[in-house]
Amino acid sequence: MKTIELSEPFDPQIIPAGKVVLATGFFDGVHCGHQQVIKTAARQAKKMSCKLAVMTLDRHPMIVFQHVPTKQIHYLTTLKHKLKLFQQLGADYVYVIKLAGTLPQMPPQEFVDKYMVGLHAAAVVAGEDYTYGKHTIANMQTLPEFARNRFQVITVKHVLFGQKKISSTMIRRLLDTGQIDLANQLLGYHYQNTGIIVHGKQLGRQLGFPTLNLKINSQERILGEGIYATKVRLSGKEYLGMASIGRNETFGANQQLTVEINLLNFSKMVYGQQVVVNWYHYLRGQVKFANAQALIEQLKKDQRQTLNYFQK
Repeated sequence: MKTIELSEPFDPQIIPAGKVVLATGFFDGVHCGHQQVIKTAARQAKKMSCKLAVMTLDRHPMIVFQHVPTKQIHYLTTLKHKLKLFQQLGADYVYVIKLAGTLPQMPPQEFVDKYMVGLHAAAVVAGEDYTYGKHTIANMQTLPEFARNRFQVITVKHVLFGQKKISSTMIRRLLDTGQIDLANQLLGYHYQNTGIIVHGKQLGRQLGFPTLNLKINSQERILGEGIYATKVRLSGKEYLGMASIGRNETFGANQQLTVEINLLNFSKMVYGQQVVVNWYHYLRGQVKFANAQALIEQLKKDQRQTLNYFQK
């Protein structure tokens, strides 16, 4: 897969020759709805003997169009993870468009001419709510007018869960409330975070449950407070773990939010290393225990529950 970054104005010479079927959207999370768009484009590409291209943006549209500060945006998938998922879905090219400069104000016809026709699209595939400018004039219903018979327009209907469309917003709400099992179902894979192992207060080690204290990538969304069953990739190996997202209220009020993971059958010192955490299952909510011994007894139960979950 080849990744091509485009910023306005771009040199047409950097666009690979040959027709493509272009799947387009922001695709935060690359959830089941997004996957349906890309899989539809992949089938069309095979039918038309074209390459499969995916077009996305380098930042969340809310940063530009709603002036939300960058530090307030927490992605379901960073660009690096998104590219990996695109590759797994069979993309030959990914165009990452820089949403800056004159691009946000670009008229719909110019955008279609440059970023669809200019990318050699034989067909453009997108979800039914995709827009490429003001939603009232630059939507999938008006795209055939701007296309002017130069490419096919394929609109993919929403993938529903119950009566509601699967959306990034829905998945964010699920993550915020700890509903990781359902969030994973709608994502089509296990939600993950990347982090660096940092020094903590070593409270877990004192209790007999040493933990990895993680500093999560600031761009990534962290799940709601609770105890979770996880798998952690560290130094090329994968380990089972039980994770705590919370404030350690048993040891005092107004503590900072921490992400700590007790790996089963692992006790090495690995400060400074990067880990990838795959979140599997919600075990329970956070509890303020009467004393350390009560917490230890609960941690033993959590460990058994984690093992039981993965054995099933």
